[in-house]
Amino acid sequence: MGTQQGRAVLNLDNILSWFSVDMGIDLGTCNTLVCVRGEGIVLNEPSVVAVKKGTNQVLQRGNAVGWVAKEMLGKTPGSITAIRPLKDGVISDFEVTEAMLSYFIRKVNGNRLFVKPRVVIAVPSGITAVEKRAVLDSAERAGGRRVYLVEEPMAAGIGAGLPIAEATASMIVDIGGGTTEVAIMSLADIAQCESVRVAGDDMDEAIISHMKKTYNLMVGEQTAERVKIEIGSAVSLGDENSMEVRGRDMISGLPRKTVITSEEVRLALQEPLNAIIETVTRTLERAEPELAADLVDNGIVLAGGGALLRGIDVVISNATGLDCRVAEDPLTCVARGTAIYLEHLEDWKNTMDSEMDEV
Repeated sequence: MGTQQGRAVLNLDNILSWFSVDMGIDLGTCNTLVCVRGEGIVLNEPSVVAVKKGTNQVLQRGNAVGWVAKEMLGKTPGSITAIRPLKDGVISDFEVTEAMLSYFIRKVNGNRLFVKPRVVIAVPSGITAVEKRAVLDSAERAGGRRVYLVEEPMAAGIGAGLPIAEATASMIVDIGGGTTEVAIMSLADIAQCESVRVAGDDMDEAIISHMKKTYNLMVGEQTAERVKIEIGSAVSLGDENSMEVRGRDMISGLPRKTVITSEEVRLALQEPLNAIIETVTRTLERAEPELAADLVDNGIVLAGGGALLRGIDVVISNATGLDCRVAEDPLTCVARGTAIYLEHLEDWKNTMDSEMDEV
C-alpha cells in the first residue's frame, strides 16, 4: 500500500513538473546562480540582502537583494545593513536567507505561482545534518514544492562534464567563495572528499590584511576582490602588472590612494593557496590505489570562481604531479550540474544523500 501511495505521489509530482519552472540553485557564499532545465543559467546575482538595521525586514518591499544590495556593501547609512546571509557555504542568518531564496525563486518562477517549483540546491559536502535541515526548511518556506540537496563537488563534476557515473576516478577541486571542496568520484558517488573553509573570501581577506600591514591603508571587500581579479595570480606568469588602490589611511583617517604590484598580491595570497593545495594533496593521499591510478590519466579539474585565479592550475599541477585543467566556464559548473541532476532525478536521487528524500 505504501509503495502504491509513493508511486502516486511521484506521478503527481512528475505531472506538476510540466507546469512548474523546476530549478537548480547554487547557493553560494558570494553569488547565487539559478539554472532552469532547458534554459541554462537564468539568474546570477550576489548573495547579499539589504535590510532595515536591527530587523530582518528586506528593503524595497523584499526586492533589495542581489546586485541592488551588493552596491550598498560597505556604503550603507546607519539605518540600513547589507548582509551576506551565508558564511563559509552555510546559512548564518536563516530569515534573511529565506527572504533571499524567496526573491530569487519568485524572480525565476515569474507568474507561474499556482504551481511551486521543484528545487535542487547544491550544498558543501562538509556541512552537518542540522545545517542541511536549515537549507531544506528555508527553501521550502521560500516556495519550493519539493527540495533536494546535492553535494557541491558532485554537482560541479556533473556540470564540468566529468564521467562521474563510470567506474573510473574523476577529481574535482571546487574553489568557491567560502569553501573549497575537493572530491574524488566514481560510480555516481563520492569516494573521497574533503571540505575546507578557505576559498575566495580568504584571498580577499589576505589582500585587505596586506594593505593594512604594508601601506596602513584600509580597503573594503569589493576593492580587495577587484585587486584579486585584475592583477592577482598564483605563480609568476611573466607579465607583472600594477594597480591603483584607494582606501582610508589608518593613521590620518583621510582617503588616500597607492599603487600595488601583482608580485605583492601573489605573496599575500600564499597562505590561502597553501591551505587549498594541502587539502588537495591530503585527499589524494587517502584515495584507494586503483582510484589514484586512474587519476594519473584523468588528472584534476578545477571549478568555482577561485579557478579563475591566474596560474592556480599550474601550482596544483606542480604540487601533485598530475595534469590539472580549469573546467569550461568554472563559475557556472555547480549551477549547471544541479540542472542536469534535476533532469535525471529518478536515476540519481537514490544513489545520493538519503536526506534528500526526507522532504
